[in-house]
Amino acid sequence: MTRPPLSSVGILPIGALGAAFYYHLSQGCTRNQERIQFIERRGSMFQSAIAARGILTIASQGVTHTIETAKACRPDLVTCGRNGWIPDVVIVVTQPDQLLPVISDYVQLLEVLYESHGLERGLELLPILVMSSNGIYHERVRRFMVELLEESMLYGRLPDLWNDSMGIVVGKLLRGVTVQTGYREGDGPNAIFHAGLSARTTIAGGSPSVRRACTDILVELGGWFEASMNDPPVRVEFDKAMVNLWCNLLGQLKAIDDNGQFRLLKVREILNDSESPELRELSGHLFAIGRAVRAYRPDEDFNALHLSTFRVATSCGDHYPSSLKWLETQIQSQTLRPQLTPTEKWLVDPLVHYAKTAGLEAAADYFTSLRQRIEAKLATVIANRFV
Repeated sequence: MTRPPLSSVGILPIGALGAAFYYHLSQGCTRNQERIQFIERRGSMFQSAIAARGILTIASQGVTHTIETAKACRPDLVTCGRNGWIPDVVIVVTQPDQLLPVISDYVQLLEVLYESHGLERGLELLPILVMSSNGIYHERVRRFMVELLEESMLYGRLPDLWNDSMGIVVGKLLRGVTVQTGYREGDGPNAIFHAGLSARTTIAGGSPSVRRACTDILVELGGWFEASMNDPPVRVEFDKAMVNLWCNLLGQLKAIDDNGQFRLLKVREILNDSESPELRELSGHLFAIGRAVRAYRPDEDFNALHLSTFRVATSCGDHYPSSLKWLETQIQSQTLRPQLTPTEKWLVDPLVHYAKTAGLEAAADYFTSLRQRIEAKLATVIANRFV
């Protein structure tokens, strides 16, 4: 009897979080490497530069691993489909503002598969897409994908999907909310990607059967993935948003003094008291918005949620928050601008929108003010560089 092919995973694109996923799925760069491939983000020159160098460097716990890019890197998603290499799962770890172009490529990939294999087989081959970038965006991205599919039907690039086929495609769009850590040391193709200790990624959204199948594939490879069979994507997004906003936004406020001097802080230096008024104020407004959009149940206990989230956040106490590492790099390269990073923007903007729509003016004003405080701090850092 012919043995079925082993499942494969694409990580799109190379980056700090993607390298951390690669490291743990390959069990410390020692196994399964032929089954895990980086996929280039279309329009990006970064992976091309790494491929030209010929090696990718990943480190963890003081051990450095050199990966041959010829064996670990693939072109963009559409080109992969045309070349006949289609992974079972694609983990997307772009910046949040790069997600919509990835969705465009995903729909185009379906068009390529339909043209070459027909609809039924094309749907079978279409990979599961796990969006693991930070932010609150699942509902928006899903609507965008449906709009693109409808447009493709309108122009005849795809047949009518408004039957079981649309459900199959949308069912493959999953949300992977992760507390996995990683950071990049250096810039350009010589950068070293450091993977943090293995941490949980919660898989939500899509159809239950796809969610379970995806989780099984990733766990079999050695990753720490858990399927959320009860909570909707917006719930796990809000839970992670609380951690990100505490560590990254409040972390920036704490890391920059009134004179514009920046000091890189670890999570344990930022989150040293669960009863901090600043932490409780942020989580209180976030909780109110979450209840309005049904991320949290009406009877859910705020204090219990606040404390459990604090425990999750402080479990990575020696980690440097990603936005603080980014800020350090921007300061060193003198490219810092007085504006939120894409990650924070895709948290704050949806929260302000939801708050205004729900009539929660105090919450909308709070997050608007938080944005203004951060941008003013960043402006002070920039001004300090030229004193």
